[in-house]
Amino acid sequence: MAIEGKDRSQKRPIRLGMVGGGKDAFIGAVHRIAARIDGEYELVAGALSSTPAKAQDSGRALGLKEDRIYDSFLDMAKREARLKDGIEAVAIVTPNHMHYPAAREFLKRGIHVICDKPLTSTLADAKKLAKAAESSEALFFLTHNYTGYPMVRQAREMVRNGDLGSLRIVQVEYPQDWLTVEQHNKQADWRTDPARTGLGGSTGDIGTHAYNLACFVTGLSAESLAADLQSFVPGRQVDDNAHVMLRFEGGARGMLWCSQVAPGNENNLKIRVYGDKGGLEWHQEHPNHLHFTPFGEPLRILTRGGAGMLESIGPATRIPPGHPEGYLEGFANLYKDAADVIRAHQEGKSAASLVPGIVDGLAGVRFIDACVRSSARNSAWVKLDG
Repeated sequence: MAIEGKDRSQKRPIRLGMVGGGKDAFIGAVHRIAARIDGEYELVAGALSSTPAKAQDSGRALGLKEDRIYDSFLDMAKREARLKDGIEAVAIVTPNHMHYPAAREFLKRGIHVICDKPLTSTLADAKKLAKAAESSEALFFLTHNYTGYPMVRQAREMVRNGDLGSLRIVQVEYPQDWLTVEQHNKQADWRTDPARTGLGGSTGDIGTHAYNLACFVTGLSAESLAADLQSFVPGRQVDDNAHVMLRFEGGARGMLWCSQVAPGNENNLKIRVYGDKGGLEWHQEHPNHLHFTPFGEPLRILTRGGAGMLESIGPATRIPPGHPEGYLEGFANLYKDAADVIRAHQEGKSAASLVPGIVDGLAGVRFIDACVRSSARNSAWVKLDG
């Protein structure tokens, strides 16, 4: 299956700003790469750190013009909204507790928001941000990047096409090992600080990815859950391991495990979905393969770009089969899809998109909140907050 190149020559890049993502930040660099892959965006402004000197140094390192490097996101939102060539969209890649205040300022000024997950650090802020997004003329996108993988989208289509029949079982897990022992660095410090990450540790950082993936592939959402959260590392104030049972709408049942203290696991996200006609399995560390087993038949291994890949998935893949695509390309698919929706919006039109949005973000924070509430009640079943 040949993959045709994508011609962007007739499109002016969308002017993009960034909040957070300065020197030594991991996810900001990922967002910048993803935004550049298809040539859909040009980074022209940034408030890249809450420390002014670092914000200035980071902006210069990225080649931003001096007058487009800001010491605060509020200054950036106010000035960029007034400029004739101001930013059209902003990527927010800060620690969780800053998502709401930053996104609110850009939304109220009509600037589209592309926000890292989880939506916010608290359910109260998530609800306020949802209202802000609903009342704004700007669009809101949430970067649950695993939904951008071609074979994840293939799995979603197969479920919707009825290839698995009536869904019964959903198993999803995301184990890591990098927080197995206490450590202090930029990434670990804010992710284990409840003031910055929120009440959920592993549940917020990677559990939300697992929950979102389960909902994205199956089209289901959980009605209630029972969670057992642990903080295995002494003194850690947020969970580093969680086992969660899920009851989905329509009767399907699920199990979710997320952990940051499982030695031997790096980013071992995987999902298994079973219906009365067959089953699917996908592993993030082997993203170009999708396992499909119709009941009573041999296992089939579908490959990205290969035989059996649905035609509708073609635009999500860039290079011929056999050449691996992965994390950055999947992330770029969200930016590409967001660009299509933004361009349609600018023309007064609407466009369908698979990019998670404010509804998905609110669902993710409700998941975290329900996990914390359930575990505090000795793993009692609780409903996800409406």
